Amino acid sequence: MLPGAVVGWDMSAALALGDALGVPPIVMAELLPVIEAVMVAKLNEQMERPNG
Repeated sequence: MLPGAVVGWDMSAALALGDALGVPPIVMAELLPVIEAVMVAKLNEQMERPNG
């Protein structure tokens, strides 16, 4: 954990959400790492802005 930065998601929660939405586990395993990487990068970019 870094102060002022996002380093990743709680994957247990993300997998539980996918399960609750009926997303097959194999699909979650393929898509979550890609989605997480983009979202973490975008959140950190947004937090670096003066009005983040």
